[in-house]
Amino acid sequence: MKAKIITVFIFICFLWSLLIFRAAYLQFLPHNKLNSLQARQFQTVVTLPARRGTVFDTNGKELAMSSPSYSLYADPKIITDKKTMAERLSKIIGQQPKDILLKTKDSTKRFVWIDRLIEASQAEEIRNLKIKGLGLVEDWKRVYPNDSLLGSTLGFLGKEGQALEGLELYHDKELRGEKKKVIMRRDARGRPLVQDGLLFTETPQGKEMKLTIDSDLQYFVESEMAQTIRDHDAAGGWVVVLDAKTSAIRAIASLPTFDPNNPQTASSFTRRNRAVTDTFEPGSTLKTFVIADAVDNKVVKPNTKIFCENGHFKIGKRIIREAEADHAQGTITVSEVLKYSSNIGTSKIALMMGDEKLKNGLLSFGFGEKCGVDLPGEAKGITVKLPWSDHLLANVSFGQGITVTPLQLANAYAVIANGGVLNRPYIVESVKDVETDEVQTTEVHEIRRVISEQTAAKMRMMLAGVTADEGTGIAARVPGYTVAGKTGTAQKIKTVGKGYMKGGYIGSFGGFIPANDPKYVIFVGIDHPKKNGYYGSMSAAPLFSKIASYAVRKSGINPEVMVETPMAKVVTPPAKKEELQDKVIKITQKDAEIETPLTTVVPYLKTLTMREVIGAVASEKIQVKFIGTGKVETTYPEQGQPLGEDRHITVILK
Repeated sequence: MKAKIITVFIFICFLWSLLIFRAAYLQFLPHNKLNSLQARQFQTVVTLPARRGTVFDTNGKELAMSSPSYSLYADPKIITDKKTMAERLSKIIGQQPKDILLKTKDSTKRFVWIDRLIEASQAEEIRNLKIKGLGLVEDWKRVYPNDSLLGSTLGFLGKEGQALEGLELYHDKELRGEKKKVIMRRDARGRPLVQDGLLFTETPQGKEMKLTIDSDLQYFVESEMAQTIRDHDAAGGWVVVLDAKTSAIRAIASLPTFDPNNPQTASSFTRRNRAVTDTFEPGSTLKTFVIADAVDNKVVKPNTKIFCENGHFKIGKRIIREAEADHAQGTITVSEVLKYSSNIGTSKIALMMGDEKLKNGLLSFGFGEKCGVDLPGEAKGITVKLPWSDHLLANVSFGQGITVTPLQLANAYAVIANGGVLNRPYIVESVKDVETDEVQTTEVHEIRRVISEQTAAKMRMMLAGVTADEGTGIAARVPGYTVAGKTGTAQKIKTVGKGYMKGGYIGSFGGFIPANDPKYVIFVGIDHPKKNGYYGSMSAAPLFSKIASYAVRKSGINPEVMVETPMAKVVTPPAKKEELQDKVIKITQKDAEIETPLTTVVPYLKTLTMREVIGAVASEKIQVKFIGTGKVETTYPEQGQPLGEDRHITVILK
């Protein structure tokens, strides 16, 4: 009997030993399977976006920022009275009770979003409901403190925090940062363990971004353009302001625009950054680049004479005319072709170049290809495939049969302003990692040299003549400063079908200020002005003047001392007819080399560089002696004074 008791006792001790050993094994030694089961039972993981990086203008003013907000979630399994919950909750967040019920209908789900980015006051009301199964997490709401300012460029975010358009979309990776994973604790019955209905988390942050935009200039541009659109009863407009030396974007606007704080109220048209995404026929603003390429290739000189057929030029069965009958010209110089915006004069220059050379020249200025700007949706425009008929060649020369974007046109004018180099336009000045304080700055990117510095200097002087007396751009003048640029008036292409819109025009002006040492390049386009004049000289040039005036004064650029010089009277010889054989126009080099009388006064050279002076006086056969280095401070004889018989001047550089 005793032996049986001992045996049973040993057996029981053995069983207890096994249980203790197993318990110790489970308690103290790692077990991946059990750890995984424990994690699933007592916690759940919710992925939330990080705090989005702030966007600043070039002066450090906030353009886009993230403000604290809250997001509401539910655990459908532990909500007891869903109908009552939905009715009470709908009064706070504005959703229909049936929509809330639909989200919480499936009781097998342990986590569903009810609403995102709600206000702090709403969050407090929800906490006061004390409904088990509802919870709040800290979140971030994107805020644009300047409302519609730069709206189409900045873009906006969706309800779930996803970037949808604009700069927010293009630079989403840098701005959004790394997503955060929130571990939410639960009790043994699967109920969330939160404090007062709120789950607190530590939030990482995306990178900060500094733009090249000057928000003060941007505001002035948008407000003045809006007034111009009202005055001309126009459909809209675009303005692009670039740094003349680097092509950094200082202001860019497309009106009408929208408020990115409420993007749902805007159409896709107003949300689009049309200065980058939309194309149009540039009209006479393109003549600048046709003539620049012709001068650079020595096809013509600024004082080469062109017979403009008195306003009636026949090419095959078609007739080329000037924009208005009273704009008809006889024999004028290439500079005057630009000044008076002669369609016929530009057409003849294009015919002297030929289709292949002209197209290659336009492509070199950046037309027909994307600029490469760091914004989404950029269009490249349209250039027709070669060969071109003579009539198409003529049309392209004055801006028909080719389409460009406002940004392309502005950047092409920057080529002339900066001395002949095509740069890539950009809007992001720098990106800062807030955790490491590392700053990545955007470098100026030179794409290619397009024209020589001498040609660029000549073109600046010729474009300054466009805003002189009798020039088409006189309304673009800024008192105290020399302005260079070109007007344009183009027919609008039909959005449906072929051909042009009846009575639809786009008035434009592209140029830079100051003309001798450009600081800003500005392109203005007014879409479909219906009253007070649709020509670029009437609608766009006055707006250019206002923007240019504000820009130079804000930058502290001192006014120039203007010297009025008498213009030498040019005697125009009798017009002669060009021969037309086999429907092909033949213009001889001899016709192109007729020279105008040389100037008898010292030209205006102040602020030019040594190379620009050489280019400016080369065609005038003036001998120059330079003293010093830098830019022209004064000359002897003074500018505007008569030249001596030896045609020699001394230029003081400083």
